[in-house]
Amino acid sequence: PRLVDMIDMRHELVTLSALIDWEFFEREWAGFFPSTTGRPATAPRLVAGLLYLQHAFRLSDEAVVARWVENPYFQHFTGETFFQHKPPIDPTSLIRWRKRI
Repeated sequence: PRLVDMIDMRHELVTLSALIDWEFFEREWAGFFPSTTGRPATAPRLVAGLLYLQHAFRLSDEAVVARWVENPYFQHFTGETFFQHKPPIDPTSLIRWRKRI
């Protein structure tokens, strides 16, 4: 199912996601993990969103990824269109992103 069909579009995370300039993160962070071979790099919006959610809700790397799987608002906030049942990244990826940022 599409997330916009599942969630309340007045929810605070939906409202906040519309106010953030996600293109800024795409431009500024795209070079941190270039993908020339193998699987595509993790989307900067996903990482920026997870890092924000982690900070706002005081969650560990493991907890923010686990909650993301359960929470359609977290998924919408990080740019997903459809509800996902599997984690978008391994929690250790957040460590590598933080070091590079």
